[in-house]
Amino acid sequence: MREKIIAGNIYHVLSRGVDKRDIFLDDNDRFRFIHDLFEFNDTSPVNNAFYRFQYMSNNVAHPYSNIDSGRKSRKLLVEILAFCLMSNHYHLFIRPLFDDGLFKFMKKLNTGYVKYFNEKHKRRGALFESRYKSIIVSDEAHFIHLPYYIHFNPLDLIMPEWRQKEIKDKERAIRFLENYRWSSHLDYIGRKNFPSITSRDFLLEFFGGSEKYKQDIENWINNLDFNDIQSLTLEN
Repeated sequence: MREKIIAGNIYHVLSRGVDKRDIFLDDNDRFRFIHDLFEFNDTSPVNNAFYRFQYMSNNVAHPYSNIDSGRKSRKLLVEILAFCLMSNHYHLFIRPLFDDGLFKFMKKLNTGYVKYFNEKHKRRGALFESRYKSIIVSDEAHFIHLPYYIHFNPLDLIMPEWRQKEIKDKERAIRFLENYRWSSHLDYIGRKNFPSITSRDFLLEFFGGSEKYKQDIENWINNLDFNDIQSLTLEN
């Protein structure tokens, strides 16, 4: 039986392509999904979604910097604390604001993206495997490590041995993460990337600000101590 989701708790969420197939085939797909993270995080129905996606696509340096000027205030379903997109799955570190907020958000997000993806790539059928996975993050040690783990996922692309604590070129790893657009890592180190997607104040206060977060990245990459969160990675 699926665990009851309670507003205010923090969850790690993972959604993967069916049969581990790629769900992002190009940067337009990734931009569309980033757009959907923003648009579908609202208790109200989405209006003029195509216009907003076109706006974001043409303003990729500072997406959503002015787009809300003519729009009434959103009422968020969830706070997205952190995220990371990989080729065949994505991670969210998320806090629902209503007991059914996570369910409603994930339904809107995955359904909306599948509709876009199938129309664009001229296909039918399921894109994501079954239902998304979610697990509550209640232990402080888990809470400390999971955002780093989520942001380190892109290292799979250049040095998958990081999962066995075998990073030989740590400076290259840090540079790679600082040039990977498809996560919230850049916004956490103080570089505007997709600033409107995440609610960062809570984590930044917890970690002591952007500069302290950057220092901790270097410490974390030296130790790669994520044994305590193996049960929460949702990768298996």
